[in-house]
Amino acid sequence: MKMDESINIFGEPLDVCGEDPVTGFFRDGKCNTCRDDLGSHTVCIEASKAFLEYSRFKGNDLSTPVPEYDFKGLKPGDSWCLCAARWLEALENNRAPRVHLRKTHIKALEIVPLELLKKYAVDLN
Repeated sequence: MKMDESINIFGEPLDVCGEDPVTGFFRDGKCNTCRDDLGSHTVCIEASKAFLEYSRFKGNDLSTPVPEYDFKGLKPGDSWCLCAARWLEALENNRAPRVHLRKTHIKALEIVPLELLKKYAVDLN
């Protein structure tokens, strides 16, 4: 698997999204991607209670620990590389979590418009 260039939506080097727990398609802490990442795990979110409940309801329980994968589960405030389409789906259901723009991969823009990401930005000055 050849990783795409590690750049954020501003064309700058991609910042680390989360290392506790370790996130990303490559489990490198960043929202890096490649053509094999069919889910496009490119949006770095700040997990919220509403989003975690929504995700569990949709069949992707991110809050329950899975020890065999060394995953302790997410809690509100944790950062995580989320699939871009799942973020849009959460937005349509009024459950979109906030986004770390400098930690979000440029490939997310192929699925989510920049204007929407900016509305939910944690790190926009």
